Amino acid sequence: MALIVKKFGGSSVATPDKMRAIVQRVLKGKQEGDKIVIVVSAMGDTTDELVSLAKQITSKAYGREMDMLLSTGEQVSIALMAMAFQEAGQKAISFTGAQAGIKTSDAFNKGRILDLEPNRIMEALDEGNVVVVAGFQGITGHGDITTLGRGGSDTTAVAIAGAINADVCEIYTDVDGVYTSDPRVVSDAQKMKEITYGEMLEMAKLGAGVMQPRAVEMGSRFSVPIHVRSTFSEDEGTMIQEVCSMEIKQYLIRGVASDKNVAKITVLGIPNQPGHAYKIFSMLADSHVDVDMIVQSVRVAKEGVTDITFTIARTELPAAKDILNRLREEMPVEDILVDDKMAKVSIVGAGMAGHPGIAAGMFGVLGDNHINIEIISTSEISITCLIGEESVDTAVKAIHAHFFDEH
Repeated sequence: MALIVKKFGGSSVATPDKMRAIVQRVLKGKQEGDKIVIVVSAMGDTTDELVSLAKQITSKAYGREMDMLLSTGEQVSIALMAMAFQEAGQKAISFTGAQAGIKTSDAFNKGRILDLEPNRIMEALDEGNVVVVAGFQGITGHGDITTLGRGGSDTTAVAIAGAINADVCEIYTDVDGVYTSDPRVVSDAQKMKEITYGEMLEMAKLGAGVMQPRAVEMGSRFSVPIHVRSTFSEDEGTMIQEVCSMEIKQYLIRGVASDKNVAKITVLGIPNQPGHAYKIFSMLADSHVDVDMIVQSVRVAKEGVTDITFTIARTELPAAKDILNRLREEMPVEDILVDDKMAKVSIVGAGMAGHPGIAAGMFGVLGDNHINIEIISTSEISITCLIGEESVDTAVKAIHAHFFDEH
């Protein structure tokens, strides 16, 4: 008897036949007494199609109305999936995010889950239902629908698993686990049997698209084991959990990640006085623009002036540009430069702490391949370099070969 949450992405539920296949798989593996919650995304490319429809109306970002529109995709999926279970003889009921008790912040298009009241889910499970919940969405305290941003269905699934104290949260996708790098870029990337929450969180933040960072963060907070596996295979995938085996701990580097959704912004000639950095980044924060890497450099030749360079997601450039135009009017700056052809390449591994030479090895590989490093940032378990977008695939392959071909 187990309490299990299973999440299926858009490609897994793209057609009625694929939905029926999921139903058969779930029922085949269901043991007597098992209670199962299914979290689904919108079918196939539905979300992209809805975005395209909105763009035919306007180029402006109407956050609330976009969330009203996008949330309809999952509503179609949950209804059809519940019908498919019922047709197979299994009681089932569908819930939207609001009906499932998912309360979010009021940041439209990128809401954060603030609370989850699973009473209705638990009642339906106790009545013998498979419960089908819409991923990617919730509701604010004012009753407005919000979406959780890219990969939000992962977050929904892990949040529900934590709220109902599930034994495991299974994330089904079109890949069969978490790899040491993107297999589409690195042909000999290796599938990991297990990885810690910390390492997976770093990889997700740094561009490994198989998991959404907030989902991993939530898994760690509630100690929910997360099993990433393929919809189209019975093979075991990758287990994300707090503690890994001694065999896994021997690896200094666990993965090489990259992210092409990066833009670099440089604000030149800022007065080197208290409060100016706060002014810039508080304006960005007020508009929900996430800032990643930050470097401040004081000019030697011109006293009293500093330059600040930072990176954001390329998709947030329109909002950032509006803010920077206001910034020119509100504080003295020489110029603002934007480069939207940037990328990040990163290495991740809890084992790198206390092992000299890891950073030197990464920088040496980039130098040997004539790849210039614009910014470097580090954490206890990762090193990230900002480079030109045109060089990122070459960088990933070379760095992966350096650290993994040695073993």
